[in-house]
Parts: sequence; C-alpha cells; structure tokens
Amino acid sequence: MITAYVRLETRRTLRDPAFVISTVGVPVMLYLLFTNLLGSRDDTTYRTAAMIGMAAYGTLGAALSLGTGVAEDKSTGWLRQLRITPMTPGQVVTGRALTGSVVVLPAIVSVLFAGALVNSVRLAAWQWGALTLALWAGSLPFALLGLGNGYRLTAQTTGVVNLACNLGLAVVGGLWFPAELFPDWMRTLAASTPTFRFAELGGSVAAGHAPTAAALGVLALWTALFGGYAAVSYRRAARTA
Repeated sequence: MITAYVRLETRRTLRDPAFVISTVGVPVMLYLLFTNLLGSRDDTTYRTAAMIGMAAYGTLGAALSLGTGVAEDKSTGWLRQLRITPMTPGQVVTGRALTGSVVVLPAIVSVLFAGALVNSVRLAAWQWGALTLALWAGSLPFALLGLGNGYRLTAQTTGVVNLACNLGLAVVGGLWFPAELFPDWMRTLAASTPTFRFAELGGSVAAGHAPTAAALGVLALWTALFGGYAAVSYRRAARTA
C-alpha cells in the first residue's frame, strides 16, 4: 500500500511545471551564473563546491515543496480519504517522505550534469554515483520538515514558511556562499545546521573520503526531530480534518 501511495504522489508532483522550474531550472541557472560570471572557470575546487552546493539547494527546495502539496490535500479532502485507509499515521508520513526522496532526484542529477558537461567538473565514476546517493539520502530530514509544515499549516502559510526555511537554511548552511567567508559566530551556527552537514556529505565524496561522524550525527539528529514534528503534525491534522 505504501508503494502505491508513493507512486501516486510522485506522479502528481513531477507533473507540476512550477515544481520542475523551481527545483531543477533555478538551481542549474544559479550554478552556471555563479561559476561563469562570479567565479573563475579555471578554479576547479570552486566549480565543484558550487556544484554540490547548488545540487543541495535544489534538493532542499524539492523536499520542502512536498509540504505545500500536503497542505493543499487538506483543503481538498484528500487527508480525510487517507484516514479511512488501513495506513497508519506513521505509514502516511513515511510514504510522503519517500515521495520526497524520489522527486529530489531530478534536482540532483540536473546540477551534476551541468557541472560535468558545462563546467568540466571531473570526478571518478564511483564519485558521481556516490555523490548522487549521498545527496539523495541526505534529503530525508528536509522532506520531513516540509511535511510537518504542510500538515500543521494552511496551504498559503505553508508556502511562505517553506520559502523562509529554504532561503534561511540555504544561506546560513553555506549552500549559496562558502561558510569560510562567514564571521566566526556564523560559522559556528552553520556547523549545527542540517544544510551545512548535508553539503558536507557531498564534499566528502568529492574529496574521496567518507563523511565525518559529526556530519552523520547532526543529520541523524535533525532527521529524528523533523520526523517527530511531521508525525505529530499529521496526527493533529487528522483529528481536525
């Protein structure tokens, strides 16, 4: 039942032109802009880091956008229909989170292709595969955050809150600008954010070594927190729907 639910939600999401433009088109455009107008094409390190940062940014937006769809489902009565199925609240949240893990793939692959084909980023074959897998797996906490917002808030409010989360986490987490440029206090703050550790996963793969225990630990903690938030928000929405 969860598989069928994920398949249905994935088709619905990927058919939305606004979703494709904002999560695929915008990150690719920003990546090419930053690296070809604001940076040097000869700086391989910068082009690779920017590629990972923009792929993470697109993934973040795609994962959070699930929350807007959830909020719209509440207004159309779809959440009430799910309540009469055998699926538990945990299964519904899990299904939506898995949907997020599927729909983030176009955002990841498109930026990586731009890095390889346009900016001549060169990595070993295993690194491209491992980088895609790391960014895909690391998107889970952001999907859960988007779902929590969608189940708890109205459609209009969810869109605003998700946008604020998207921009705030991207900037503070160093996805747009390197955290090395931040003042000391902001670097300390960045290190505790899930987005900074998310990009660090990709950076570790590009550097040819395993992710640090700190990165995995911070991401695991945020995944647990956002997962609990999503489950509680769903139960609350189910009682009031």
